Amino acid sequence: MTTSEFGAAMRRWRDRLEPGDAGLPAGERRRAPGLRREELALLAGISVDYITRLEQGRASNPSAQVVEALARALRLSGTERAHLFQLANLALPDPDLVPRRITASVQRVLDRLTGTPVAVYDATWQLLLANPQHAALVGDQSGLVGVQRNGVWRHFLGAAPHARRTPEALAAYETALVTDLRTAAARYPADRQLQELITTLHTGSARFAEIWDSGAVGRRDAAPKIIDHPLVGPVTLDCDILTVTGSDLRIMIYTAEPGTEDAERLALITVLGTQTLTG
Repeated sequence: MTTSEFGAAMRRWRDRLEPGDAGLPAGERRRAPGLRREELALLAGISVDYITRLEQGRASNPSAQVVEALARALRLSGTERAHLFQLANLALPDPDLVPRRITASVQRVLDRLTGTPVAVYDATWQLLLANPQHAALVGDQSGLVGVQRNGVWRHFLGAAPHARRTPEALAAYETALVTDLRTAAARYPADRQLQELITTLHTGSARFAEIWDSGAVGRRDAAPKIIDHPLVGPVTLDCDILTVTGSDLRIMIYTAEPGTEDAERLALITVLGTQTLTG
């Protein structure tokens, strides 16, 4: 298959998908049907420039992660997804690897949680999807690639987190992150990307190595989280995590107690933040 065939398929599927079908506002009247490249980029977590180069046949050899993200954003059926992988000269993901496909049922849930900050992670805390409200709350991560999109890597080796935690809560949180990776490694021993992540963390972070080598285990419980937001200051939110049976996907949802000042701040964040992202 050629890169032009891959790009043509992308354009064809993009043209048939209306913004409302993808959980986006319709906005002003459009000259042409379908999603804009900017909208597809937002949904897939891929840069607009890369979307353009793929569609024009100027980019070759997209990774399996990119193809999977495009298949999800374009709402492809199972047969269409398999065809897109074929056009990219890639095999479908091995079932013994960490599942990274957002299923249709999960996508429906996300589409119905409009206005609520939501993100989806795999079993290793690799970010698969974040809606605009989530980006407005914790920062736009669409430009991050590879291991930079992993929440465990970002905590131990990346930028400082936005959330405030007591020393006790921080220790419990870190233990839970390491436990999740240990569990995933036992469940998906053939996943080379996961093994490389663990090696990188163990080598680069003394704190990660300490917890890993101790054999400590913990559980990440839902709890209020204080996020220091650059526009409105600290906001206290409930952070709930739903695990999808059969795929190990984690859906992270941020909400505020209705009628509180935190709820007003969250509403302001989603309005101002999404305007900045789309402006």
